[in-house]
Amino acid sequence: MFRRLPGDEARNLVSTTPDTAVVFRPAVVTTPAIITIVILAWRLLAGLVRLNWRHPIGVAVAAIPVVLCWLYGWQTALLLLTPVPAGLIAWALADRSSFVRWVGWRLLAWWRLVWVYRRHWQPVMIVSGLGRHLWGRDYLPRLGKVTCTPWADLVTVRMLKGQSVKDWADRLDHLAQGFGSASCRVALTRGGRLTLTFPRHDPLAERIPALPTPSSPTVGPVEIGKQEDGQPWLLKVHGTHVLVAGATGAGKGSIIWSTIRGLLPAVRAGLVEIWALDPKLMELSYGRDLFGNRYAATPEECADLLDQAVSVMQKRAARFAGIQRSHTPTVDDPFVMVVVDEVAFLTAYQSDRELKRRISAALATLTTQGRAVGVGVLAALQDPRKEVMSIRNLFPDKIALRLDESEQVDMVLGDGARDRGALADHISPVPGLGAGVGYVRLETSPDPIRVRAAYVSDTDIRAMADAFAAGKDA
Repeated sequence: MFRRLPGDEARNLVSTTPDTAVVFRPAVVTTPAIITIVILAWRLLAGLVRLNWRHPIGVAVAAIPVVLCWLYGWQTALLLLTPVPAGLIAWALADRSSFVRWVGWRLLAWWRLVWVYRRHWQPVMIVSGLGRHLWGRDYLPRLGKVTCTPWADLVTVRMLKGQSVKDWADRLDHLAQGFGSASCRVALTRGGRLTLTFPRHDPLAERIPALPTPSSPTVGPVEIGKQEDGQPWLLKVHGTHVLVAGATGAGKGSIIWSTIRGLLPAVRAGLVEIWALDPKLMELSYGRDLFGNRYAATPEECADLLDQAVSVMQKRAARFAGIQRSHTPTVDDPFVMVVVDEVAFLTAYQSDRELKRRISAALATLTTQGRAVGVGVLAALQDPRKEVMSIRNLFPDKIALRLDESEQVDMVLGDGARDRGALADHISPVPGLGAGVGYVRLETSPDPIRVRAAYVSDTDIRAMADAFAAGKDA
């Protein structure tokens, strides 16, 4: 433990006489002036070395004009240095993208490091409880490098000894407000080091129109929208199962129809079959011509269609046994994607117990055995509770759109997803701002990714049905 300092014993002195004052004078050790001077000089030298090590370019930019003025005078220094800013301005005007990539983001990162993070680091750490003030000294997590991207600041941090990721995840709101950002996300990079993500603006605030239909057949991954970092959102459908959860109006239809839209050329080529279950009769019915006789609406029809999918899966498994372990889509063995809109209506809210048992058993069989033989399930629901969707853990990839409660985020994406920044309960209920916005957690990565699906309108769906109707010639 800590060594007792002079003056600590004052609180243990007890006087039985009320008018007797206790006088305690701690020992004072006089430090020689030469030692103080040596310590200050060492700190100054260490600070200069640290400054040159951390900011070599900034130090050079500030030091070169001073050295030139001292050696040759300010007129010669001005003449020698004028081509540098002129060249940078010409570079920025001629090729803005490369200038921003090599110079602009680095200057912004340096400015944000000095003016935002380093200036407010100590008070934010102490007030949020991530730092400690002991015996007159502040123990703070070490602020590392700041990297700027087109939409966010990535801040590396070295944690204090004994801290955990959960300590930081519990204080995301404190960090976001302390550094003037709308939100904050934390990710563990390696032992003892974190990366904090502070968005400067929301690149997914505007609605994304329907993406063009792919020019060539593809089974995936299918581009269905955009990620927060500006990269295309590619959704894997072949070789996995996908669960989409979101409240009413959250944009589940955008994900379903964007996925179907991306697979239509492969459907025409005979490499993909889309089987649609539409118990609400409100979503998939717009493009019913795309599915032909593989469309079901009533609970009885849905149960029969799922039984057919199970039969196809079992026949393939019998043929593939001992020959191949993974599926390659062909015309003879196409990839079968079973799309179920509002799966809870069939598994939890179904009044007929026999139909409920058949549907639940078929879905469980498909999600446990189907992906190895080319049968995938894309299911959407509103209520992610376990008693409503008992097989939700059988879906490797999960998407959480706008949810009503914070507890539902971990129900959909798994434990700890909300602590890592998947704030699906904070997505705007305004359709233009929040419809199609969600968080994806893939089987291969525990960190959620913020995305937005493209909006496929009724007009787009009807145009798709006219161009790619089942049985229609190309």
